[in-house]
Amino acid sequence: MRYHSFENEAQLVRNLARGNILAFNTLFREYSGRLYRFAYGYFRSEELSEELVQEVFTRVWANHRSLKSEYSFKSYLFTIAFNIIKKHFRREAYVSEYFKKRIAEEFDLETTRKISYDSLCQYVYGLVDKLPKRRKEIFRKSRFEGLSIKEIAREMKISHKTVENQLTEALKFIRHNINKESF
Repeated sequence: MRYHSFENEAQLVRNLARGNILAFNTLFREYSGRLYRFAYGYFRSEELSEELVQEVFTRVWANHRSLKSEYSFKSYLFTIAFNIIKKHFRREAYVSEYFKKRIAEEFDLETTRKISYDSLCQYVYGLVDKLPKRRKEIFRKSRFEGLSIKEIAREMKISHKTVENQLTEALKFIRHNINKESF
């Protein structure tokens, strides 16, 4: 059963704010398909679209106590979705730009000419996966998510010097392995 009237939806939102899982499930059924189609319009990927729906409703549940029934629940959902989509594309642009600029700067011009961009990206992703867990997490936050050393240190509750050292070691490892590899 679909709840299109504002009164019914407002009641569901009030119930959800009180932690009612049935209200949550009803709202999920009502909006998950629409959110999926919205996301698919941007991503053109079933997997990413499904992940977005899950992420939106995970955030809704995490913040359910602060929901206000007098505001449009639909607008709330689609605002969350759109912000996730924007963040996704910003992160992809950042990663792409990082590999175009940073990796190319760190290798001599002759090596750069020999290595195709796609194979280098795959190789670097593989190298990053081989890093120790904490170093990998710090490297990803810095290089893939664009966080500053200070932000990483605060988020992980470690000193900024530790973050710097871990990044230095990660870059040494990546450079060493790329220099010894022939593409």
